[in-house]
Amino acid sequence: RAGVSQVLNRLTYTATLSHLRRCNSPIGREGKLAKPRQLHNTQWGMVCPAETPEGQAVGLVKNLALMAYISVGSLPEPILEFLEEWSMENLEEVAPSAIADATKIFVNGAWVGIHRDPEQLMSTLKKLRREMDIIV
Repeated sequence: RAGVSQVLNRLTYTATLSHLRRCNSPIGREGKLAKPRQLHNTQWGMVCPAETPEGQAVGLVKNLALMAYISVGSLPEPILEFLEEWSMENLEEVAPSAIADATKIFVNGAWVGIHRDPEQLMSTLKKLRREMDIIV
């Protein structure tokens, strides 16, 4: 098969990072369909809506968002337990009127709950990550 491997672009550090975070869609570049080239709603926060090449490959080559991180073999249950200990409210237990004033929490792309003090939660997560108490 042609096009299975690529030479890693090491011109600059950011070019290398961009190349390593690239996702190629296995669709012919000459197709005129618009749907495969558009971002799907489920890709929100995971795929960058701006970084795509111009020309025939527009929308078919996508890049991970800046804050997206792929972890291999991690279960969501320990993360959910941790978030519940730090005042996350489960989505099933929250009134719809209370959601507007809170911050949504997503785990593996699934909306699992809300939090009323996201700055405190983020500072706690960063502190624990830097102390190597959790792996995020």
